[in-house]
Amino acid sequence: MTKRNCFQCKHFYTTWNPEFPRGCKAYGFKTKEIPSAYVLKVSGSPCFHFESKKKPTSQKPTSLSTFDVKR
Repeated sequence: MTKRNCFQCKHFYTTWNPEFPRGCKAYGFKTKEIPSAYVLKVSGSPCFHFESKKKPTSQKPTSLSTFDVKR
C-alpha cells in the first residue's frame, strides 16, 4: 500500500493549537505528527479514509462583457 499524503487529503486540516497543529476530520483527532503516520503507529493499519482534494477546474467565461471587448 502506498504512503498517504495528508496534505492532499480533504480530511486534513491545520489547527491553531501549537501543541497539536495538524488534524484529521475523518478520524476526529489532532496531533503533532502527520495524521496518516499517527494512524499507522497507533493502529498498525494504514489510513483508510484518504480522499483526494478536488482540484479546481478552470472555467472559461461563457460570454464576453463589454469590458472584455477590444475596440
